This record gives sequence, structure tokens and C-alpha cells, in this order.
Amino acid sequence: MAAVIYAVSQFRYSKHQISSNYFSFLRFSSEIFVSKFARPPLPHSIWSTPVILGGFRIRKAGNLLTGSMFSDTPIVNDIIATGFTGIVALSSLRLWQETAKHGIFDQKLNRKLMHISIGLIFMLCWPLFSPGRRGSYLAAVIPGLNIIKMVLVGSGICKDEATVKSMSRTGDYRELLKGPLYYATAITLASILYWRDSPLSISVICNLCAGDGLADVVGRRFGHKKLPYNLNKSVAGSLAMAAAGFVSCVVYMHYFSMFGYMEKSWEKVLGFLLVSSATALVESLPVSSELDDNLTVPLASILVGTLVF
Repeated sequence: MAAVIYAVSQFRYSKHQISSNYFSFLRFSSEIFVSKFARPPLPHSIWSTPVILGGFRIRKAGNLLTGSMFSDTPIVNDIIATGFTGIVALSSLRLWQETAKHGIFDQKLNRKLMHISIGLIFMLCWPLFSPGRRGSYLAAVIPGLNIIKMVLVGSGICKDEATVKSMSRTGDYRELLKGPLYYATAITLASILYWRDSPLSISVICNLCAGDGLADVVGRRFGHKKLPYNLNKSVAGSLAMAAAGFVSCVVYMHYFSMFGYMEKSWEKVLGFLLVSSATALVESLPVSSELDDNLTVPLASILVGTLVF
């Protein structure tokens, strides 16, 4: 999906660039004509207005490169992007609900696979939105709706057995008011507060999804050697968390840099390494048995990330 989004963005950019270059040439030629024959010169503001040539409406070049994926009108683009992102997110949730329903994976593994994938897939869709804060707010609508769903189902107001089975550890619907609610809240706030031009949003989501999710998967399978200060956690799980969080952070740094949202740098790479190591350490502490990882990991990412970025 990332390749498709990038290919579409390049196609639209190329189209806009051609139009921009053509209009720049048209404007340059017209300015020469005006300077030679017009008395007095036409006001500069004329170039900020649309021009009708041969039945086609040509706009100012500066308005063409909007950075929008679906439409040159930002609000229309963001509405379409929100709908598309919602479809992608809903399809992902539905997939894991079906695998849980049919018992394709062990329930714990199914829950962690969903934990790993949902946030990362959501972040893949961020380039679909136009520049500006409106894009971040509309993108946050998708996990925000999931917050409402967790509250309604977790409090017993609504019943959704598929959601409970795919997201809870024991099948108790009240569990949705803890880990799953913290998870959706962290992703929503990362979108609203930091968005795609901040390494903090990458740190929060990647360490929460890839890092914390893979730690449990690896720890259960290869976690024979326990940590001396917490026998409920393993060396393999903690190392897997730090590695998965770090690698996914670097991958998303490169991904967003392709769209020009942030610059790649070794300083950011080092920062991601420090944040991922810190979150793995926090997750391994005994306090993680009292506080949910979906709460402590995002908080650790924000606190450490604020210091290093």
C-alpha cells in the first residue's frame, strides 16, 4: 500500500509540475508583452486571479502544488482521504476479527498481530491528507471513532462479541476499557499533537505497535531466559521490542522523507535508538504488571523523545 500511495503522489506531483511550468512560461511571456506595449503596466494582482484561455480555466501556479493526493481542493481531498483511511482501518479490523472467530491463530497471537498491524497501517495513510492541521484532525477521526467504540463496548452499553474476542485477553468485555482504549487514545493523540512531520509521532506509534507487539510474540516463543529484576519478562522479548521499535521508526522516517515531510538524518536515527531502548526498558520493569504497556510505552516515548528530538 505504501508503494501505491507513493506512486500516486508522484503522478499527481508530475501533473502539477507540468501545469505549473506551463503557466510560469505563460506568465513570463505575458509580462514581456505587457512591459513593451501596455501603458500603464497592469497591476501585479492580476496574476493571482484565474485566467480563461481557450475555454480552459488556468489557475495561479502557486495553488497547484497543494500536496493533496485525491483533489486540488484540500477539504475535498481530506474528506476522501478520511473515507479511504476508514475503509482500510475497518478492513484490517475485520480481517483480524474473522481470524479470531475461525481460530486461525491462537487468541493471544491473533490479538498481538492486530496490535502490531493496525497502527502501522493507519500511519501509512497519512500522506493521503493535505498539508496543514486539518489533515491531522481528520486523520485522527478514525482512531477517535475506535475510542468511542471501546468505551461503548467496554462499558456494556453495546455488544460486539467479535471485537471482544479479538481484543481482550480473557474474553471479558471490560478489558476494552484498559489496553485497547489506551492503544486507540495514544494513536489518536499522536496524530493530533505531532502528525507526520514529527519524529515523536513515529516513536509513539512504532514503539507501541511494532515494539510492544513483537516483544510479546518473541517473548512467548523464545523467552526462556528471564530478566533478573522481573521474572515475568524475558531477555529475548525486551531485545525484540527495542529492535522492532527502532527498525520500524527508521523505516517510517524514510517513508515520510519520500514525501518531503521530514529530513533523514543520523541524529534522528540515534534518537530513535535511544527512545526504543528506553521504552523497552520501561516495558520490562515490574511496574508494567500494574500499569498497562499501552499506557507506559507511549508515555515513555513522548518523555524521552521530547528530550532527544
